[in-house]
Amino acid sequence: MVESRDAQWFAEKLNDRTIRGIALETRALIRAGALTVGTKLPPIRDLAFALGVSPATISEAWSELRRQNIISGRGRNGTWVSGDRFVAKPNRLGSSGNYGEGILNLTAAVPDVRLLPPLANAMAYGASAENLNSYERNRILPELEEEVRKTWPYEPEAFLATNGGYNAVYTLVHALLPPGASVAIENPTGMRLLDILEDRGVRIVPVECDNEGPLPSSLEVALKTRPAAFIFQPRLHSVTGQSVSRERFEALVDILKESDTLIVEDDGVGDISSAPRHSMGIHFPNRVIHILSFSKTHGPDLRLAVLSSSRAIVEQIQSYRSFSAGWTSRILQGATAWLLRDSATRQSIDHARTIYHNRRARLVGALQQRGVNALHGEGLCAWVPVSSEPFAMVTLAAHGIAVHPGAKFSNLPTWHLRIATATLSDRYERVADSIALAAAT
Repeated sequence: MVESRDAQWFAEKLNDRTIRGIALETRALIRAGALTVGTKLPPIRDLAFALGVSPATISEAWSELRRQNIISGRGRNGTWVSGDRFVAKPNRLGSSGNYGEGILNLTAAVPDVRLLPPLANAMAYGASAENLNSYERNRILPELEEEVRKTWPYEPEAFLATNGGYNAVYTLVHALLPPGASVAIENPTGMRLLDILEDRGVRIVPVECDNEGPLPSSLEVALKTRPAAFIFQPRLHSVTGQSVSRERFEALVDILKESDTLIVEDDGVGDISSAPRHSMGIHFPNRVIHILSFSKTHGPDLRLAVLSSSRAIVEQIQSYRSFSAGWTSRILQGATAWLLRDSATRQSIDHARTIYHNRRARLVGALQQRGVNALHGEGLCAWVPVSSEPFAMVTLAAHGIAVHPGAKFSNLPTWHLRIATATLSDRYERVADSIALAAAT
């Protein structure tokens, strides 16, 4: 017997009545088992009436799920769940292309491997880490905690080592946020953050930003949806290269005082930024999760980040991790502790920061000379305004340059390109000429 769900059932389950929201929340219901494979979905007109939206909205949402092979069928035979072919994947990250010879690839905002500190001595030290090869699920190696505490922006109750910054976000999202919850997040933001949130099936509430950080007025609007969490980058925005000013930071603190929303601070770029570290943990120690990744500064193969929060929150996250490995490699933790103590490594990071800043500044300066309103800042990439993303992408492709469209970093309409600058060591004039042509109306 074929199972079916009527329109009223959906009306009780779906909170976000946008095209994307209906698709995301339906997908979450399928993944949670509330809609099993073979379940027949209600007619589009019935569902549209129950949800108070147009039939076109439902049709578009269903089209999105068909493209993902999550549902099948249409017309007289109806539509049903075909989730046996559903495979979860990060759609934004997964849609990145493989570029051939002769293409200048400016899509990946990653560190220049030539500027990363050497790891041989650190790894040799890590191989003798305390409690090595024990199956005891330690949260963090004591010597690593000792080192990170020296520069941590507030005094937290507990620390946890994780397998990188995105692993920290993925784990806390699954440990603390139920599917269907609302999450406020900067717009634009990291595409992998959006992938993680969409995979969890949460409702994404964008918080607009300017060159000083998240706009207080936009955060106030977002908080009216009673989000379970607010995710932002408190030091350097990894997409735009802009830093949160002290005045803006304090304004956001004042707004968040009136809520009980979980605050997730993602310091993914780390000491590539020259901006001072700050955290709302000083004000809200019981609901701030502060994450520092070492991938961009010390090396992605360290696979290491450290987060802090209250003991209760860290325990919740650690409990979820216990379903898998349960702890981060003590070898990598010991190696990172060694690197944090090493003066040559600190000098290497200082040198890399200067190089990254100069590379970004040279491209942005060349763009400004050509009338493109890109902003100076820091980090591994530039956020460049264009009149039309499709036109700009095609134009740059014709010039042998690959970049990311702004749409990958937002759930709203965008008119930007995200251009990686960290490995751009020459050809600034040629690249600026091509971008200026692509950005033109």
